[in-house]
Amino acid sequence: MRRCAECGCREYGGAPGCARCLALVDALVEEGWRAFLRREFGTADPSGADETAIAEMVADEPSRHDWRVVDAALDRLACAECGSRLGRGPRGCPPCDLADGFRYSAIETDRPGVPPGNEHAIRVGVSVVRAAHRQSPGAVLGWRSGLPFLLEGFLPTTAQAQTMRAKINAGATYEELAETYDALSRG
Repeated sequence: MRRCAECGCREYGGAPGCARCLALVDALVEEGWRAFLRREFGTADPSGADETAIAEMVADEPSRHDWRVVDAALDRLACAECGSRLGRGPRGCPPCDLADGFRYSAIETDRPGVPPGNEHAIRVGVSVVRAAHRQSPGAVLGWRSGLPFLLEGFLPTTAQAQTMRAKINAGATYEELAETYDALSRG
């Protein structure tokens, strides 16, 4: 597993504080959006007005689309109340809270060769680190440390996840958690 040249964390694990790691996380969503646009509309780069209309269509029917497409669509829409990207405004903003909840009705398809539920875990991790201000510091730390391993195909058992939560609650650092994930992922 590669380390980020900017922050020293395992790649993706420095998000949201590391611009390079955050760009890697954002790219996971953007790649899904571009593939969707090519598949459905024959282009990966529609005009601004067309892209906004497509994003609105996707946001209106999240259960018909892959989670990466839904998250990318929400990124392209502004919240009418707080002005943030829809679903990423402050907790308590009604339109953002609603959009953030509806994002979880989107489709999650596990990649070949990974345990069932791996894609859901990736999705949660991505949404947590991309909207860290909406989460507790412990949740952000946990997902930051685990996301690189999830992307490699690892999925902790319930007992392993509970062990990680206990370590977070006891004050473990990012590196301590990442080392534990590394040991767990190797069996």
